[in-house]
Amino acid sequence: MAEEPAAVPRRSRVSGKVVLATLGALLVVGAGLGLALSDAGASTPAVVASGCGSTNPRLTVQGTGQASGTPDVLTAVFGFSTTNGSSASALAANNAKVNQALAALATNGVDRHDVQTTGLSLSAQYAYPKGVPTLIGYLVSNTVAATLRDTNTAGAAIDAVVNASGDAVQINSLTFSFGDPAKVADAARADAVHQAVAHASAMAVAAGRKLGPVCALTDDTQPSQFPPNLGVAGAGTSAPSSAVPVEPGTQVETDQVTMVYALAQR
Repeated sequence: MAEEPAAVPRRSRVSGKVVLATLGALLVVGAGLGLALSDAGASTPAVVASGCGSTNPRLTVQGTGQASGTPDVLTAVFGFSTTNGSSASALAANNAKVNQALAALATNGVDRHDVQTTGLSLSAQYAYPKGVPTLIGYLVSNTVAATLRDTNTAGAAIDAVVNASGDAVQINSLTFSFGDPAKVADAARADAVHQAVAHASAMAVAAGRKLGPVCALTDDTQPSQFPPNLGVAGAGTSAPSSAVPVEPGTQVETDQVTMVYALAQR
């Protein structure tokens, strides 16, 4: 009589069903997860890089800003000229006039470190009777620049120099400036940057984009060259009435910047 096949233990059949059920569940979950990821990728647009790489679109804008202030420093340039029959006597006479001017500046509170010799020349002078050059003497010219840090007393200092040196002196130029130029210059730069940012924001909106990071910021300002200012009479100076009236007025600092932005999609 043939033998019957051995019966499969119930435990093994149960285990197999559990394994198959588990694998099936994992496959269903995996398929669902893949579908969810696929749906998410289809509904979310790709993120556009907004960095400053070479492939990103750029926006370049310029801004101009201004700031004003009252100058508090006056630089006066004096020229002293003397002539005499010999070079030594002409130089000695010039030295005397310059020393008198320096003493007058010191008396009016001008520090020695704020006075600088900027030129000195000695030249022979000729006359030309009947076209023949004839030596008639020597001319000495000395140029001194004085930085007057109190515009209220600057007029008195200038007047003292002229009184001390007489006809030998002439005023070559008067130039106003700021003792702390960075304060006004930085205010003008900040105004220029604010204008550039406003321009960039408006242009980006009009183009349907949004601003990314700032890729470059350049200060394009050239050094200010203020023309010489000659004082005029008026209120606001505490100098004596007999002194040269000096009015500092107002100076305007202008600054220009260039900004480069990266552009991103909205």
